Amino acid sequence: MSTTRRSLLGATLAAPLLGWLTGTAAGAGDGGTGRAGRLGTLSDGWVEVRWTPEAQAQLDRHHAMVDVVAPARMVLNDRGPAVRLPIRSAQGDPSLANPPKARGDGALDGGVSVRTPQGVYQVVNLAGAIEDSLGSGRCEVGGAEMGQRSAFHCGLAEGKLTAQPVPAGQPMKVRLSGVPLRPTQEAVDAYTANFGAHPVTVDTVLGYVTAEGTYTPPPAV
Repeated sequence: MSTTRRSLLGATLAAPLLGWLTGTAAGAGDGGTGRAGRLGTLSDGWVEVRWTPEAQAQLDRHHAMVDVVAPARMVLNDRGPAVRLPIRSAQGDPSLANPPKARGDGALDGGVSVRTPQGVYQVVNLAGAIEDSLGSGRCEVGGAEMGQRSAFHCGLAEGKLTAQPVPAGQPMKVRLSGVPLRPTQEAVDAYTANFGAHPVTVDTVLGYVTAEGTYTPPPAV
């Protein structure tokens, strides 16, 4: 297996992490004007991705094991394994009245380590964006930067959004839980081209995201 394919394997197996979202993050801003302007920030937060049996089957197919790169940590319970990563920075609009319209971008600390028979590959410098429920991501695998513009459909309407009541314009604690991640056709096609036939489709849920943090709205005009 070539170095490129090994690196791509590491990124693909960590794909659920690339679909991360905070519920406050949206595509790149435009300097504070237009739809991409007026973005708040998220601080003191984390993102947790719990992968599904379908994702685990693909890991097993490649004899791959996932571990964490600090300060990320592994979370184990009766629902299966998950990786929790601190949010380094995030900006966006959580769209509390209409969660599927949440948008933003941000970066995470730590990462994951993917061990295969060919070697161990660290997936770090994870960053992602979401707009119109479509998630994109980028990361660094073995020192090489990789990314995908259209990686996941994020089921924001299927998750649960809760927010601490506070006076208008004040920071609030927000939590978004149980958001399913399904690959886009672009992601499915890329996986097939590199690793052959598999049962994953655009309807396959590969992971569930939970995120929590303190959202600070943008200053009033």
